Amino acid sequence: MTQLALPLQLQDHAVFESFWPAQNQPLVAYLLELAEGAQDRGCWIRGKEATGKSHLLQAVCARLGDRSIYVPLADLSQLGPGILDGLASRHCVCLDDFHEVAGDEKWELALFGLFNQLSDNGGLMLVSSLSAPRDSGIELADLRSRMSLLTVFQLQALSEQDTTMALQLRARHRGLDLPADTASYLMSRTRRDMGSLYALLDRLDAEALRTQRRLTIPFVRTVIDS
Repeated sequence: MTQLALPLQLQDHAVFESFWPAQNQPLVAYLLELAEGAQDRGCWIRGKEATGKSHLLQAVCARLGDRSIYVPLADLSQLGPGILDGLASRHCVCLDDFHEVAGDEKWELALFGLFNQLSDNGGLMLVSSLSAPRDSGIELADLRSRMSLLTVFQLQALSEQDTTMALQLRARHRGLDLPADTASYLMSRTRRDMGSLYALLDRLDAEALRTQRRLTIPFVRTVIDS
């Protein structure tokens, strides 16, 4: 079975329009340029968990459509590197959570081959990981050399103010109005990472739709405490 046969559905919210860039504007601008046809080998995005790496990779794929493919290695690594077969036929391959396979000889050989094939075809490889290429645990020297050719960006975590803005942007993208005081209340009642905050917002969205309520603090308190 090849990766092309796998059901990899992008999350509907993972588009550029719902991503609050803050200090990451240079990275967002670069990715938009790639999605619009700029020539490069691709890039390596490093950053902590739940800082938006997956969102941005999927946003690129949403723009490029069938010319791209999103590969969540954290979910698919157990299937083996054979899932990479044929991916070089796409213009852009987005490899999420590279650290999940770094150090595995078979995976590294397959990734080395994929990188070379994409380069020969004029394609792009976009990679996300927790650390920079030199610190990612790559054992194969040739692969480490190839990955060092990618432009490296560090995804910056959002400040408290920017987190509020990001929540409000995500809410607007879903057709919701999230007042600043309600957003601050949300941030005081759950983990501050964007993954946890967005998950809570999704839950509130579903409940607000069901009950036809606005996202006020009393309503949010009721949902959280239920």
